[in-house]
Amino acid sequence: MAHRHEVIVVGAGGAGLATALYAAREGADVAVVTKLYPTRSHTGAAQGGIGAALGNVEEDHWEWHMFDTVKGGDYLTDQDAAEVFAKEVIEAVLELEHMGLPFDRLPNGKIAQRRFGGHTKDWGKAPVHRAAHAADRTGHMILQTLYQQCVKHNITFYNEFHVTDVIVEDGVAKGLVAYELATGELHLFQAKAIVIASGGFGRIYKVTSNAYTLTGDLQAILYRKGLPLEDMEFYQFHPTGLYPLGILLTEGARGEGGILRNALGERFMERYAPTIKDLAPRDLVSRAMYLEVREGRGVGPKKDHVVLDLTHLPPEVIEKKLPDVTEFSRIYLGVDPLKEPVPVMPTAHYAMGGIPTTLWGQVIKDENNTVVPGLYAAGEAACVSLHGANRLGTNSLGDLLVFGRRAGIHAARFAKDADYHELTEKHLGESRERIERIKNSTGKEKVAVLRAELQQTMMDNASVFRTGELLAKQVEILKELMDRYRRISIDDKGDAYNTELVEALELGYLLEVSEALVHSALNRTESRGAHAREDYPERDDVNWLKHTLAYKVADGKVTFRYKPVVLGRFEPKARTY
Repeated sequence: MAHRHEVIVVGAGGAGLATALYAAREGADVAVVTKLYPTRSHTGAAQGGIGAALGNVEEDHWEWHMFDTVKGGDYLTDQDAAEVFAKEVIEAVLELEHMGLPFDRLPNGKIAQRRFGGHTKDWGKAPVHRAAHAADRTGHMILQTLYQQCVKHNITFYNEFHVTDVIVEDGVAKGLVAYELATGELHLFQAKAIVIASGGFGRIYKVTSNAYTLTGDLQAILYRKGLPLEDMEFYQFHPTGLYPLGILLTEGARGEGGILRNALGERFMERYAPTIKDLAPRDLVSRAMYLEVREGRGVGPKKDHVVLDLTHLPPEVIEKKLPDVTEFSRIYLGVDPLKEPVPVMPTAHYAMGGIPTTLWGQVIKDENNTVVPGLYAAGEAACVSLHGANRLGTNSLGDLLVFGRRAGIHAARFAKDADYHELTEKHLGESRERIERIKNSTGKEKVAVLRAELQQTMMDNASVFRTGELLAKQVEILKELMDRYRRISIDDKGDAYNTELVEALELGYLLEVSEALVHSALNRTESRGAHAREDYPERDDVNWLKHTLAYKVADGKVTFRYKPVVLGRFEPKARTY
């Protein structure tokens, strides 16, 4: 079955819906291909807020937000991206308000703002109220609001369609192949412009805040085709994952005054970030938590976690401003945050790296920023690079709005002057062959077993702290897992709702993005942001102030090229908080 639309967006999270909406506003015929019903997308799990220098609570400026973004990213952030972002996110938040998003309000009627990790005033001198929020369900509200607007603009949705191929021929993007879950059929999609907004890949790790669907599908598909993935070594662990499950407790809890404590009851962040303490950037807080545990100050019978203490806050703050935090703690752990501290440890959360793009979301294929015509990416799937080596809290929701809008506008304008490309049945061949091979395999390997081994070993060898020895070990483990993956088999041979087949395809994607991450981490012999090499503990601006572009050569083999960081008004300095 074939379909034709001027702009096709892959993914219906915040980035996909923002892209689709702004492309439709430009007059393009837009469709969204999504593996989930849109309002089930993972943006709905984002809790704390959107950082924007509105200045509603106290003085704030976009320049301060830009500075925090660059410093938080450990100076790997491209400063042109940070400037565009810090300016345009203000307008994006106000536009969301005009669309009807129910932000919390101040007594004067303006949008309420709270403090958040790494956000400061006066160039780092003190925390600032910058995160616009709707209780601790901000992502949920964004998703609902954008989806309503997309319906209003008559955007076509193909729900529960899994993209299995992006057709790139002669260096040009021409269309997509997608597997329809309800029927098992492969569909061909013709497009003048394709925007990838398919989210991250946190499911490579055992303990993660990410939904089961975040398996890096499109990153892996482009990586297989010889396109690079940028800065994959930088993967963020969010400090406050509900221990031991990894379910996220928003940074907004610390923004409202929550305190991290060790077994001695100490507010240990005073040691690591004396100025802004518990509101330091996520990479710094996550490492501090691990160090407290490692040095014997962990909580519980196994001394393997710390706690988030909210008991000193007024009950109405916890119940009204942090309803999800209280609900999750009570439901999953039987812990009441009003009366006792909540067990937490870092959880795999966000990919700073991904598909390299320009400031308008155009996918690039080399260190010279050569564009792939008709191909775009936005949101967590992309690497613009706004977040550098470490994303500040709230900047993901801002990112998907600002760069989703930019990608949508540019894709629609590109489509106006472009032609459709001829696609035939032969373009289904690669996807059909992959699916048939899995369905017909008589191998003995099982998807669930391989996936569990992948997630555990990635957690052990390539998470918050890394060494060359552990990463080299993980390279060999991945080679073995990829070899075993060729011998997987599934029990369900049917066509309709074959979720076992989907999980088998997703395991392939997880293995490939893991390969790009681990090779990139082994290659970067320094510590910067979320990439902490214990054998190379210092940041090395002389050799490593550059972006990594990882290319797949063959199974288990990766080559690298490098792209300079776009510097500007902020020269790299030591990162102190």
